Amino acid sequence: MFGSALARPLRALDTALGTGRAAIEALPRIASLLGDLRETGKQLERLSVFAAQELPEIVYQLEAVRAQLTAIERRLTAADERTVTPESPRTGSRRPS
Repeated sequence: MFGSALARPLRALDTALGTGRAAIEALPRIASLLGDLRETGKQLERLSVFAAQELPEIVYQLEAVRAQLTAIERRLTAADERTVTPESPRTGSRRPS
């Protein structure tokens, strides 16, 4: 590799300059992407703070929903145990004609 660079120094210099030029031209794009990454990091930080603050409330609400579902399950189980027969007491509603 070095042998060809020594044999053709102008070509090696031209290649190095072309690579350096491409790197310099890429710097604004790299800086823009770093700015985007920095902004994304800030948004992720805000989101994580929000989630940390809201998580206890969500757990509380889920526990309340669980309690409601347990109560409904108990009522349904109790209703299943009470079967209605012709001899069952009437609630006062009239029989359909």
